Amino acid sequence: MPSSVKSDIEIARAAAKRPIVEIGARLGIPEEALELYGRYKAKVAPAFVRDARDRPHGRLILVTAMTPTPAGEGKTTTTVGLGDGLARLGRKAAICLREPSLGPCFGMKGGAAGGGYAQVVPMEDINLHFTGDFHAIGAAHNLLAAMVDNHIYWGNALGFDLRRPIWRRVVDLNDRALRDIVIGLGGVNGGGAPRQTGFDITVASEVMAIFGLAGDLEDLKARLGRIIVGYRRDQTPITAREVEADGAMTVLLKDALSPNLVQTLEGVPAFVHGGPFGNIAHGCNSVMATKLALNLADYVVTEAGFGADLGAEKFFDIVCRKAGLKPDAVVLVATVRALKFHGGVDLKDLGAENVEAARKGLANLDRHIRNLKQFGVPVAVAVNRFTADTEEELRTVVEFCAGLGVEAFVCTHWADGGAGAIGLAEKVAGLADSGAAQFQLLYGDDLPLWEKTSRIARKIYGASDILADKSVRAAFDRLDKDYRHFPICIAKTQYSFSTDPKLKGAPTHHDVPIREIRLAAGAEFLVVVCGEIMTMPGLPREPAAEKMGVDGEGEVYGLF
Repeated sequence: MPSSVKSDIEIARAAAKRPIVEIGARLGIPEEALELYGRYKAKVAPAFVRDARDRPHGRLILVTAMTPTPAGEGKTTTTVGLGDGLARLGRKAAICLREPSLGPCFGMKGGAAGGGYAQVVPMEDINLHFTGDFHAIGAAHNLLAAMVDNHIYWGNALGFDLRRPIWRRVVDLNDRALRDIVIGLGGVNGGGAPRQTGFDITVASEVMAIFGLAGDLEDLKARLGRIIVGYRRDQTPITAREVEADGAMTVLLKDALSPNLVQTLEGVPAFVHGGPFGNIAHGCNSVMATKLALNLADYVVTEAGFGADLGAEKFFDIVCRKAGLKPDAVVLVATVRALKFHGGVDLKDLGAENVEAARKGLANLDRHIRNLKQFGVPVAVAVNRFTADTEEELRTVVEFCAGLGVEAFVCTHWADGGAGAIGLAEKVAGLADSGAAQFQLLYGDDLPLWEKTSRIARKIYGASDILADKSVRAAFDRLDKDYRHFPICIAKTQYSFSTDPKLKGAPTHHDVPIREIRLAAGAEFLVVVCGEIMTMPGLPREPAAEKMGVDGEGEVYGLF
């Protein structure tokens, strides 16, 4: 462990970063194929991305986690540490991460660039405006909203039914006051037709999901055009293409679609691109960036949002299905403090040794391991070590995993960088190279939508079944006629296998109540909304933003 503990931003600021041209060269990207955003970040030119598609694919490794806690488990940190560890073994490695959202950054969660000595840099840029991708996505989304309302104002020739939901707006911040608002006030010379609407956070936008799944610019435009922005009185949908917004939206997103290249503290290439939330969307790095990395590196480490019941399942059943990806290995991140939390220990008491609580919380880890095995991909467990963890607690986890036929590694990448994940890296490379992966989806395309949803609830969440009232069942039946082939994206709390965030561990025999089903025609999946999940978070009582500022030297402080 380092003798003095530095903050993440202090470590990142002190790092000896390599010029991004040098990082690109490690993957065979020539300088002329990089569109520079300063010295340490760049976008990869579309022509190079296209030309790289015919190259052989490397091994794909997914990093996921047990059910998260407010304490944080370090999934991104582990992704970075594993990438650094693979590079230390002499492997040509790259990592793929989602871009952070400003909402959590200024709220409670903080940034999403890793931590300690396992980070991607430049940390401040990545966590804030970066290359402007999220601004472009928000602008494209809101341009569509403006064009919809403008169409209504000038006579509503398409026949929007103002009683039904119409395309909302987005902002990349947590702002509960915007969840439900009234727009269009001011009469004929003011805002037009008053109606109730609201804002979602940008990462909940279907435009964000489309951005993450699009294969190229042509595919992006086609998907944007299929977005359903409202309905007529006869319940037929109205699309963005009918409003003639898809072309202009593509213009706004053209540059953003190029993958972003940065680096880890140890100089491993990192593609940070796209950013849908894992509890309300598919929560993964963009398909374009992941495929590019696979064309350039022998081992690609990527992560999926939140716990394996959300992020990993969606990565497999949505992203891999749509993009034709086949993962070679999975790393499941666990922490002793998360095990104790799921074993009944209060958040404030997680620092004290409690082997019995950790043992009780292993039920949560066990469920995730068994779930991942259903997809036919070999699993290794990374125990992300914290300073308060005791040897007996750690031994309990390692021995338990061994009993399931899974090897667990105590990792110290937060303190030691890639050196702290060498054992894990050796194991994962071996699993990926072994050919043991026999990847399979949880359900087929032709299964009815209701049965797809039920299967996820039963096979992944341990539920008895799903529940919905008559109107929701009717919506399932109606959508099943034209969209049965779409996968399911369940939107629920990330803090429990159930829809109740207070229900810890590995609950069984619970029911999953479905509030509504939404068609994401452009993203090509159905969003099944469960429990009290919201698409516009609020700020906590003491938001992280209160402690942020800029000092006399122009340096940001308070970012974590």
